[in-house]
This record gives sequence, C-alpha cells and structure tokens, in this order.
Amino acid sequence: QVQLVESGGRLVQAGGSLRLSCAASRNILSFNTMGWYRQAPGKQRELVATLTTGGITTYVDSVKGRFTISRDNAKNTVYLQMNSLKPDDTGVYYCNGRDRITDYWGQGTQVTVSS
Repeated sequence: QVQLVESGGRLVQAGGSLRLSCAASRNILSFNTMGWYRQAPGKQRELVATLTTGGITTYVDSVKGRFTISRDNAKNTVYLQMNSLKPDDTGVYYCNGRDRITDYWGQGTQVTVSS
C-alpha cells in the first residue's frame, strides 16, 4: 500500500506565499518522478512541477521563478514552495509519484488565492 498525503493548502492573499507538503508512505527515491499538479474548477488538471530522483526539475511556464519543488529524503516528503501567489494559482493541488509500474496520487489540498 502506497499513500501520498498533501497538506498546507489554505486561503491566502495575492502576493503571499505558501508551502505545500506531500508525505509519502515509502522511500520517495523509489519513485522515478514526483510532482505537483493542480486543477481549477471547469479546467483540466495541469502539471505544475516535477522532480526526478536524479534532481532534475521542470516547471510549467506560468510558475517559473515563483514556485520551487524540493524534497527531504529522510522525511519522505516533497515540498512545493509557492511565492508571489496569483488568483490564477487557485485550485486543488495534487501530489503525484510515479514508478515503473504505477502512478500514485494524493487526495489533494485546496489553495485559494484572493485578489
């Protein structure tokens, strides 16, 4: 059984900062890639950021320079630091872990950015 549990989402003012956490029930290095996705109501889920076991990161253009994905291997936790938040960042943020067999998903955490 593999579980990913997100936390840290809340209501914030535009321009503010927030850090999301994703706690995994197994060694996060057992995933080829971990990442964050988000989905706003009425929109498709989109990739926000990814981090490979080798340390390669990717970001969607709209968050480059504002968001940072990182990890603490000892804590089996992946983070998403979000700065200079905008209303368009509003959505449910999901943690994802991918190995060679399966994609695993958390339940999501709500981020709401007010104008």
